[in-house]
Amino acid sequence: MEPPDAPAQARGALRLLLLAVLLAAYPDAQAEVRLSVPPLVEVMRGKSVILDCTPTGTHDHYMLEWFLTDRSGARPRLASAEMQGSELQVTMHDTRGRSPPYQLDSQGRLVLAEAQVGDERDYVCVVRAGAAGTAEATARLNVFAKPEATEVSPNKGTLSVMEDFAQEIAICNSRNGNPAPKITWYRNGQRLEVPVEMNSEGYMTSRTVREASGLLSLTSTLYLRLHKDDRDASFHCTAHYSLPEGRHGHLDSPTFHLTLHYPTEHVQFWVGSPSTPAGWVREGDTVQLLCRGDGSPSPEYTLFRLQDEQEEVLNVNLEGNLTLEGVTRGQSGTYGCRVEDYDAADDVQLSKTLELRVAYLDPLELSEGKVLSLPLNSSAVVNCSVHGLPTPAQRWTKDSTPLGDGPMLSLSSITFDSNGTYICEASLPTVPVLSRTQNFTLLVQGSPELRTAEIEPKADGSWREGDEVTLICSARGHPDPKLSWSQLGGSPAEPIPGRQGWVSSSLTLKVTSALSRDGISCEASNPHGNKRHVFHFGTVSPQTSQAGVAVMAVAVSVGLLLLVVAVFYCMRRKGGPCCRRRREKGALPPGEPELSHSGSEQPEQTGLLMGGASGGARGGIGGFRDEC
Repeated sequence: MEPPDAPAQARGALRLLLLAVLLAAYPDAQAEVRLSVPPLVEVMRGKSVILDCTPTGTHDHYMLEWFLTDRSGARPRLASAEMQGSELQVTMHDTRGRSPPYQLDSQGRLVLAEAQVGDERDYVCVVRAGAAGTAEATARLNVFAKPEATEVSPNKGTLSVMEDFAQEIAICNSRNGNPAPKITWYRNGQRLEVPVEMNSEGYMTSRTVREASGLLSLTSTLYLRLHKDDRDASFHCTAHYSLPEGRHGHLDSPTFHLTLHYPTEHVQFWVGSPSTPAGWVREGDTVQLLCRGDGSPSPEYTLFRLQDEQEEVLNVNLEGNLTLEGVTRGQSGTYGCRVEDYDAADDVQLSKTLELRVAYLDPLELSEGKVLSLPLNSSAVVNCSVHGLPTPAQRWTKDSTPLGDGPMLSLSSITFDSNGTYICEASLPTVPVLSRTQNFTLLVQGSPELRTAEIEPKADGSWREGDEVTLICSARGHPDPKLSWSQLGGSPAEPIPGRQGWVSSSLTLKVTSALSRDGISCEASNPHGNKRHVFHFGTVSPQTSQAGVAVMAVAVSVGLLLLVVAVFYCMRRKGGPCCRRRREKGALPPGEPELSHSGSEQPEQTGLLMGGASGGARGGIGGFRDEC
């Protein structure tokens, strides 16, 4: 007996068999068609982009189509391609007026050259593969555009800090970007966290506009309630924009400052250059008095002088400056400045005063003239009078050597060393550049002062006649002394270098016994008297006799002369020895001829050549001598 469900099992098996036969007959129907399409494609404006649509698996025949989804939801067909064998037949249908137009490459990919913001749509790829079915996929194209440089337009007016509501500060523009940029505001480099809702402290508004090119422009306006601290604040705005692959960039605007109106709270009044640390100015200088209030815009300044508690207005201006040219001591006094700011609080002191002190120093006056003549060993007092403010300090100097402080100079027991120039100097300690000097020359009158260079004794204790010596006399006095010697030959008196007031004269002479007895005197004289000094030489030895020495010198000279003549004579003889034997006349041996010379022999020559009567060559009759 068969089971109750046997017919059903038989029918299922039959259907499986039939499906297997069909799959064997149509291999392309073995798999469902699928597409490989990137869901999101990003590109910078102006760059080319390719949208890929690749069917998976192997299909001998299929139809590929690209559609564009517009804002209304319609899907116009842009292009199609049919696979026949191994080739793809491409057909362009609707380019939608795009320039350059859409293109389909040999692989069925949609090509968009020079991407524009208008290309930012959904692109649908549809593949029909017959029995394998139909597949479709969507690719979203995003086009990015970097905006232009950020521009800012600050409020050029004067903004009051006294307002109790937020005022328009500036307008920031970021143009032609995609997607729309974002704008933030900064003060002194710190980001301002301001809401978009209107309130009294600060807020901002934004407006986005799509340009004809399809790009987006953003305008942001900043409103703030201002304070006095904002007078030096630096503001700017920044546009933040997006780039492909999640990247971001930003563009900063130029910085700007605001012109604020705020009331004066403090006033300063002082003496400008050139003033000393103690506040003094020099008579004759050009002096500036400077007044400054911290209000804005600059208020009006009234500058005045107080005399007998009355204001004498000197100047009214917006700079707060008062210039006094060639200031004099009569302009010393109290000066004032008043800031005319009617917005200032009632408790603010808008007036300031100062004391102008003009320092001066009159020329110095001496109780004596430019030249003071005093007798030797006398005394005197010289007074140096000065008038100045503040009280001057005085001192006396001579040749840069300090002599004392104060107006009085006391000279006592003066000598010739007191001669010279004395200087009185007056200065103001609190005004270092202000000083004056006055001087006088002291001439000491008196008889000469005489100094001599003493004669140094000889090493053997005495001088010899004929020794040479130089004597020097020096003197000083006023009037200048004259120097004279007791013997002629002295040099004129001349100043001694480095010794002020001294003159000297010298005398060079030979020592004699008369000088030893009388000496040599030097005298210095002027109208006030004279001084005399005598030089003594002590013992002078007589000169040693030189007669014997002279005779000996003559004898030696004659002997040398005879020797030279004899040598010369012998050299002129021909043959024979230089010296011959001869017999004395009257005793010649028989048969021996007498020697003779050519020519007659001169008696003087014979006398020179023969020895004297006292010579050892002489003998008895018939004796010999040597003749040379």
